[in-house]
Amino acid sequence: MVRKQRMILVATMLLVGTVWIQGAFAAAERTVTLAVGHMTCATCPFVVRKALQQVDGVDTVRVDYESKTATVAFDPEIASVSDLAAATTRAGYPSKPKE
Repeated sequence: MVRKQRMILVATMLLVGTVWIQGAFAAAERTVTLAVGHMTCATCPFVVRKALQQVDGVDTVRVDYESKTATVAFDPEIASVSDLAAATTRAGYPSKPKE
């Protein structure tokens, strides 16, 4: 009986700890919208998205051809806006934070 109670207690602690850790990481996430230059065709957003996804710390990327923007969710402890802009620039699409 005591062993079963301990197992339940340990399982509960693990579950609560996992939820707390996930919440801590989610709170650290930042989102930025970049104005992306040189996007001239429908294929360009795929190249921009791939370049941004290769940056460590990037969680999600959404690139919009019509508005010439990329919206990126990332961990600011790992990546910076400068890292994101450098990645698109290396791929041939200079970018900067949209104002």
